[in-house]
Amino acid sequence: MVVTALHERPRGRVEIQLDGSPWRLVPAAAVVRSGLQIGRPLDRETARTLGRELRHAAALARAARALGPRERSRLALDERLARAGVPARTRGEALETLERAGLVDDARTAVRRAEALAERGFGDAAIRYDLEQEGIAAELVEEALAELEPERERARALVERRGADVRTGRWLSARGFEPATVEDSLGGVAKEA
Repeated sequence: MVVTALHERPRGRVEIQLDGSPWRLVPAAAVVRSGLQIGRPLDRETARTLGRELRHAAALARAARALGPRERSRLALDERLARAGVPARTRGEALETLERAGLVDDARTAVRRAEALAERGFGDAAIRYDLEQEGIAAELVEEALAELEPERERARALVERRGADVRTGRWLSARGFEPATVEDSLGGVAKEA
């Protein structure tokens, strides 16, 4: 079988024709990376290379879709791809590509996620737990927490909004604020009032 035509199609796809008949519609990047060209026979080695590039393109597309709603850590993306049945080598290549492109960055993910959780009223313990569950390294978690407004100030602002009572204290505790921070925040607002 010989590649007789390569037709560009919408959305970055290419239609491959073998011996004058349509064969497959594949991502353009896979065609380029596998070295397909008109007149080249589709031998076993070329077919294997094309298959490897198609798996790589599929893993990359799946990982990119997972990044759509929010940033994710490298480990979280790797686990999603593993659950989808993507082989380890292909997962690694796809994740390296996304890291080189700047789409996967655990440090940035940690900071943004920590900021988002702090804005939603979570304390440092809850934020730390969430980031660790996301698979972010401990040192990146601590750096992200260090960039936040101090927990005591966040707790004090929440107490001022919600009122200095027992319910607010329980709410803060449930949101991952340290007991000493809760006590300090409730006592500080009660003394000022």
